[in-house]
Amino acid sequence: MSKIFVNIGLSLDGYMAPEGMTVENWDKPEYKEWGAKWGALMGWILKQQYFRENLKFGPGGETGPVNDMLRHTMERSGANIMGKRMFEQGEASWPEEAPFHTSVYVLTHQKREPWARPGGTTFYFVTDGLESALEQARESAGDRDIRISGGANVIQQYLKLGVIDELEIALAPVLFGGGRRLFENLHGSMPQFRIDEVLNTPDATHLRYVRA
Repeated sequence: MSKIFVNIGLSLDGYMAPEGMTVENWDKPEYKEWGAKWGALMGWILKQQYFRENLKFGPGGETGPVNDMLRHTMERSGANIMGKRMFEQGEASWPEEAPFHTSVYVLTHQKREPWARPGGTTFYFVTDGLESALEQARESAGDRDIRISGGANVIQQYLKLGVIDELEIALAPVLFGGGRRLFENLHGSMPQFRIDEVLNTPDATHLRYVRA
């Protein structure tokens, strides 16, 4: 049966994204540091050969355990789920061949026709809730797994539903001091996890948790 997992980067103080991280805020003085902070958070992935190949950045890049881990994450994913804010930022910044190569279910309140991109990515816009998006993703994924791609609010909602089987977190040695925090707005009975794997590198500590 398909597993439902999260795979994200996280700052040391628990943020998935720095304050003001939108394309519109790129040149605003009050948010001028968000690009540098995001680069520090995700710099590890930009170095990987598989990532460079997937986004067609050209040859080169690092091979080894982190590259293998990244390849496994992408190859196991049969469908993705994300929120509207994450999609809107990606729509403005992803290349024409979006990097998912699966069906992607976007949680939104606005109806929109499916948007097919080169390379096998099709975005479907789900207006009837979390459970509906998950049901559609399960059907699309088949025997492969389902990735909850973000943002933080979407991950929190699926944690509250108790359906997430695994958390894969790349903990980077950077402090944001504000932004969108991953583990907040959680209450009541939460699923419990245990550490399954730890991979240390100078750029990030890669932590894998599975349901206890």
